[in-house]
Amino acid sequence: MEKESHGLIIGISIGVVIGVLLAITAFVCFRRYHRRRPQIGNSSSRRAATVPIRANGVDTCTVLSDSSIGTESPKSIQNGMSLWLGSVRKSNVVSASGILEYSYKDLQRATYNFTTLIGQGAYGSVYKAQMSTGEMVAVKVLATDSKQGEKEFQTEVSLLGRLHHRNLVNLVGYCAEKGQHMLIYVYMSRGSLASHLYDEKLEPLRWDLRVQIALDVARGLEYLHDGAVPSVVHRDIKSSNILLDQSMRARVADFGLSREEMVSKHASNIRGTFGYLDPEYISTRSFTKKSDVYSFGVLLFELIAGKNPLQGLSEYIELAAMTTDGKGGWEEIADSRLDGKYDLQELNEVSALAYKCVNRAPKKRPSMRDSVQVLSRIIKSRHERKRHTHSSSATTEEVTINVEQLDHRSPTSGHQRVESIDSIADSCEV
Repeated sequence: MEKESHGLIIGISIGVVIGVLLAITAFVCFRRYHRRRPQIGNSSSRRAATVPIRANGVDTCTVLSDSSIGTESPKSIQNGMSLWLGSVRKSNVVSASGILEYSYKDLQRATYNFTTLIGQGAYGSVYKAQMSTGEMVAVKVLATDSKQGEKEFQTEVSLLGRLHHRNLVNLVGYCAEKGQHMLIYVYMSRGSLASHLYDEKLEPLRWDLRVQIALDVARGLEYLHDGAVPSVVHRDIKSSNILLDQSMRARVADFGLSREEMVSKHASNIRGTFGYLDPEYISTRSFTKKSDVYSFGVLLFELIAGKNPLQGLSEYIELAAMTTDGKGGWEEIADSRLDGKYDLQELNEVSALAYKCVNRAPKKRPSMRDSVQVLSRIIKSRHERKRHTHSSSATTEEVTINVEQLDHRSPTSGHQRVESIDSIADSCEV
């Protein structure tokens, strides 16, 4: 009996020890789990904070969430966009991309049943529209018989939902209803750069405006290349895709062919506009940021010469380059509509930059950041020259006023002043 009681005590003791050990183990695991949870949260927030998308290209930045980081292939992005477009409500609600969705009826009313046509192309038609809020917008109705149109629609909505810059045309809404795909943009009242270069009904662009437009475009591209995360290659820079607002400030438009550089650098088919296409891209079918730089160089020459690339601009440039040292002598290609009203030094500097941008070797082309710095320096130098001229003329005017005041004091004082000058002259002769 005594042995049985001893065995019972030992068994109970072992059970208690095992129970205590299990309790301690559970407590330790519980504590470790709760310690790890805030660390996980902190690490994810740090990851979001290290993915900046710069609002103005160089200085300021806005934090993107992790959902904005696209690493999927184009195919997976399209599938995701199709599911997303089908899941949102057909009303003015904020969509997953932050872009408003409008109903077909809203846009039908705003465009007076699609009668306010302001542009047309292979992609479809563009209409001017006045929304119920009074805001003026441009509605691009993509062609219904084009599969590429639907792909470009999805690309623009997914990209422009996260790209925001003062030199990019803002996408404010879209419509995917009744078999139609429409994109709603901020209305750019002055139209395209191409119209101002080639429409004889419009006044010729002044030289200073051309340089400012070039800088605006450069800043927009710099943001796409160096500010957006991941980087974006536009792939269709041309004068008809540069739009001007009421103040003649330029914005880059039409992102239907744009691609995130990290997704894929190779294209199965060559897309873009001949005359602006990088020869390296045509031969290798590989597009990079430097492909955009080449197109930008062609655009610069277009601004300088006032000639369309499809009208032999490249041959014109090559002939002019043969008679220059790459830095000077570019006045031969200056647009005749400028009527000689340009600064020769600025013309040569902009031409030299353009010639570097269209270099056959992509590695020798400048980055868009370099181009922004060159154009900014040109405009800054112009302002400094104007200030210097203004201050010099102000000093001359002040001296003239003082002399006039002396002349009006009295005949005697004037006579004495003349005599004093004569005496000085006499002393010099001696």
